[in-house]
Amino acid sequence: MRRNRLGSSAVEVTELSFGAAAIGNLFTAVEPARAAAAVDAAWDEGVRYFDTAPHYGLGLSERRLGEALRSRPRDSYVLSTKVGRVLDPLPPGSGDGPDGLSEGFAVPATHRRRWDFSADGVRRSIEDSLERLGLDRIDIAYLHDPDDHARAAFREAYPALEKLRAQGVVGAIGAGMNQTGMLTRFLRDTDADVVLCAGRYTLLDQSALDELLPEAAARGRSVVVGGVFNSGLLADPRPGATYDYAAAPLSLLDRALRIRAVTEGHGVPLRAAALHYPLAHPAVAGVLVGTRSPDEVRDAAALLRREIPDELWEELRAEGLLTENGH
Repeated sequence: MRRNRLGSSAVEVTELSFGAAAIGNLFTAVEPARAAAAVDAAWDEGVRYFDTAPHYGLGLSERRLGEALRSRPRDSYVLSTKVGRVLDPLPPGSGDGPDGLSEGFAVPATHRRRWDFSADGVRRSIEDSLERLGLDRIDIAYLHDPDDHARAAFREAYPALEKLRAQGVVGAIGAGMNQTGMLTRFLRDTDADVVLCAGRYTLLDQSALDELLPEAAARGRSVVVGGVFNSGLLADPRPGATYDYAAAPLSLLDRALRIRAVTEGHGVPLRAAALHYPLAHPAVAGVLVGTRSPDEVRDAAALLRREIPDELWEELRAEGLLTENGH
């Protein structure tokens, strides 16, 4: 599987990466053996970039991923985690949330997530992640959703990541968000190697083309694209499908159905086109896909191996379904 370097760092990622939120029991529980088998399947398919975060299952994703990768040569894979939420222990018996979920994850509420973009919070978060992962270094550290914490993120958290990078505790640094404005600011105002942009460079939303991707290309930085299916609509466009984790508006459902008609007219599944689309941009180093089973991993890898004819993209542009300066 093709690999791409992140900015001017020494870190290289595979074009397809394993998003480990799902094996942290996102929405529903995943059996430990199934979670481990999903990581094994990713490895067998050539995936060598794995992404996690303390937020995912109150550390469960990090623990499971660290365990699944423990027998692999450390220099043979890249792992990213995130800072900005620290986990504080709760008194025994505090219980789950009212719906049995801890902020969307089916795990016991043993800890409380607390926003912390201070320098001390970043250092503590990295130390805690290293312990849960069973590692002595992290390849990529992202500031996790600093939308409402811009001042602390730029003044404290990011400089703390720079110091950790200089010390070799982390390899590459950046920020991960589902908006483009602040990510563009990170590229302009910091020495970030990479940004993780979720849902804003897809077949339904090309807003990353306005500023973020041109800025990254001009500065020699990298973008990893997540949310290529916009949380479900581009995987299976139908009434009731979700877009950014809410019910998709009818106008977007209609657009997704029109895109699917074009892709299937060229013999290409919509999911394959959605997965391939971001990779044509020179600033995009890879796409991150969340998977919870071996079958889902193998399906994503098979979609990535499919050939996509240029005529498909040309027809989408001609139909007004892709911006002219897109793919």
